[in-house]
Amino acid sequence: MKLAIVTAYPPSKVTLTEYGYYLVKHFRLQEEISEIVLMTDRTEAPKDLSFNEKGCTITVEECWDFNSYGNILDVNKAIGKHKPDAVLFNLQFLKFGDKKIPAALGLLLPYLTKRKGIPTISLLHNILEKVDLENAGFTDNKLLQYAYNFIGTNLTRFILASDIVAVTISKYVSTLEKKYGAKNIALIPHGSFETPPRPDFKLPDGPKQVMAFGKFGTYKKVEVLIEAVEVIRSRTQENIEIVIAGTDSPNTPGYLDEMKDRYSHVEQIRFTGYVAEEDVPVIFGESTVVVFPYTSTTGSSGVLHQAGSYGKAVALPDLGDLSILVQEEGYRGEFFLPEDKESLADAIQMILMDDAYRTELAEANYKAACSLPMGAITKMYIDYFKAIQVQKSKGQVIDVNAMQLGPSRVAH
Repeated sequence: MKLAIVTAYPPSKVTLTEYGYYLVKHFRLQEEISEIVLMTDRTEAPKDLSFNEKGCTITVEECWDFNSYGNILDVNKAIGKHKPDAVLFNLQFLKFGDKKIPAALGLLLPYLTKRKGIPTISLLHNILEKVDLENAGFTDNKLLQYAYNFIGTNLTRFILASDIVAVTISKYVSTLEKKYGAKNIALIPHGSFETPPRPDFKLPDGPKQVMAFGKFGTYKKVEVLIEAVEVIRSRTQENIEIVIAGTDSPNTPGYLDEMKDRYSHVEQIRFTGYVAEEDVPVIFGESTVVVFPYTSTTGSSGVLHQAGSYGKAVALPDLGDLSILVQEEGYRGEFFLPEDKESLADAIQMILMDDAYRTELAEANYKAACSLPMGAITKMYIDYFKAIQVQKSKGQVIDVNAMQLGPSRVAH
């Protein structure tokens, strides 16, 4: 199978870049894949293809730019040029831009690809019905929120024109089936990027690192984390370092610089900036607890899966998608009330002060991560592509429930 993957890819800073990297890394190891055509955004630096394991050929086709009005034509042209046997889109609603028209035009691509007769799967990391538009940085204007929802509903219909739309949370399956009457929704878990050898769960010497990882400023806020650690410092003599690992969200440029100025008086706080892929194991490995200072959620959390992979205890807000993910995939953490520094301080302190409890959470999360490795996830996609070909050869309408895939699709 010659597989095209349409995704952002390192060193790109566009959303879902990291997930795209691991899709490519693990698809290339599947024996059914003869070639990957990486249809990615343009970057000045070359794409990161420094894989150690032998795998299939990867052809890089840089064919789109964030916020470009021409993406719909350029990607469509690239698909025509390479003639893949199947296409996988790695999507969320701001994948192709944070401006309305470029973002919308890019999301028409799965519909156009399906019209070409090419088996098409769209991995949709979030659905607009479950996004808090204000907290996610879209808009706080109620009229504009109505307009976004109206436009989003129609864009979702174009994405649903894919042969299969894959989502990572069971609630998304039921929402799309109920609202749109869709029969082509597949539940494919997010998966864990890496499953390193079992860690010893011991902490490095020095201060205990309380770490948050990601793109900050919209629904990921560092203020509550910093202030919660200050509360713990006032209660205890613990030696704590705050680590803010990552960059601004594209919707909130300058946010972290503002936080550096606001909290310049706080001791032992480190802003790492962009974390290169090779440095991710170090950032997670040195942390004592990984904190999710979220005010809302927009889909399955890649950071939670990474924390599990590296055997880390986590402190989580008691919010919809994260709570569901923990229940469905077996992760464990200490929960806190969103935006409540006292509640977050209690959660972090529970982990910092009780090493046996920290280890218990860390071991549970490592076990959960190992149960859903990316190799198994990419195999599920291949099974779905094969099933699409079978149903099409029989002239059948694509119906996920009619596909014989064994345990690949989790019941909902």
